[in-house]
Amino acid sequence: MPSSEGSRKAPLKLGINGLGRIGKLTVWHHVARKYVDELVVNVGREVGQSLGDIAHYLERDSTYGSLAAYLKGFNAPPVIEAVDEASGSITVDGMPIRFLRQARNPREIPWQAAGVRLVVDTTGQFKDPTLPPDAPKGSARGHLEAGAEKVIVSAPFKIKDKSRSMPRDAVTTVMGVNENDYDPRVHHLISNASCTTTCLAHMMKPLMDVFGSGRILTASMATVHAVTGSQAVLDQVPKAGATDLRKNRSMINNIILTSTGAADTLGLVIPEMKQIGFIAESVRVPITTGSLVILVVNLQEDPSGESIRRDTINEIYQEASGRDPRGYLHCSDQQNTSTDIIGLPRAAAIIETHETHTRSAEVNIDLAKLCPWTPDAAAGDSASEPQPPVGRARIAITQAVIYGWYDNELGSYVNLLGDRTVSIAEDMTP
Repeated sequence: MPSSEGSRKAPLKLGINGLGRIGKLTVWHHVARKYVDELVVNVGREVGQSLGDIAHYLERDSTYGSLAAYLKGFNAPPVIEAVDEASGSITVDGMPIRFLRQARNPREIPWQAAGVRLVVDTTGQFKDPTLPPDAPKGSARGHLEAGAEKVIVSAPFKIKDKSRSMPRDAVTTVMGVNENDYDPRVHHLISNASCTTTCLAHMMKPLMDVFGSGRILTASMATVHAVTGSQAVLDQVPKAGATDLRKNRSMINNIILTSTGAADTLGLVIPEMKQIGFIAESVRVPITTGSLVILVVNLQEDPSGESIRRDTINEIYQEASGRDPRGYLHCSDQQNTSTDIIGLPRAAAIIETHETHTRSAEVNIDLAKLCPWTPDAAAGDSASEPQPPVGRARIAITQAVIYGWYDNELGSYVNLLGDRTVSIAEDMTP
């Protein structure tokens, strides 16, 4: 797999569908990175009164400050150098960006005419890879029909028809975990998973590498997650058919319990996780970004080895971090708060080693209640009535609690999405 920085042999235009939180920050990322030559952004509708209003939106951000400061530092002059209403283009720090404002259905976006072969869909609307290009409400495959060769979806795939399986040309990857599962000869739809799955995968992989699925008995996680654009600013009436009334409550005033698909997506990224009992929950809190995964794992002790302790877990992460050439996994011995990790470049997960905790105990199991009990036919007459074992077994287990921070917008997710985009672009023929 090429390096995440990349070295291109031919000019490249990158298409971005959507200009919400991830779309806007993806523009920031690629303007700063200077890997692509031009950005073509499909907004899909008229915005404000002119193209200047899009430029105004792009230049300022309530969470990360100004685009100029992001690119050039605190005292930087304006970086939006030209706004051409006639061509629908602006220039940002020397990079041309063209905005399309007509089509919302992917198959109607003129990617081919714009010379775009690679598209990042950041809308969060087209997550079902089984839908055909002409699906009534649109489909990620519509981008392919419109001229794109590869489509990266900035969300987990979600197949609505449970009788259907994942198409052969679709794959889910997290950079630094299973990025090499992407085969440029086969895959045309690539899910970049979610911000939470990205953090969780980088927290679980070092543990899986050391203990394996055989010694990790169960695991669970809860993400304390910043609000997203799908939530209501103030209380509102639920839509017809709504089942979760909490999603319509004010995100400003409430801690809101919700769901996450991180457990299912993690099984696509680390298949061995399917052998482990796993639960994932989510709690939304009223901050703009900066989220936390609280991971709890139950580990079976090795009777012939040293006991698993807090230092054992921290050393596993520190060694994994030291082997990570791109710095996706960080370890911090500081006492951080959520604002401390905002914008930290390419930090998929920041392990708060100060807060790692372990506790060991012996589990007392009644062997007679193990089921089903199947005798070994080679050991005797298989026709005889099987007899369950008698007695009790004591098994040493350690429970570990690990905290991992992640900037669910720019620092973690968008930066790794940018690395995924560059790696795919490098594998595309000129």
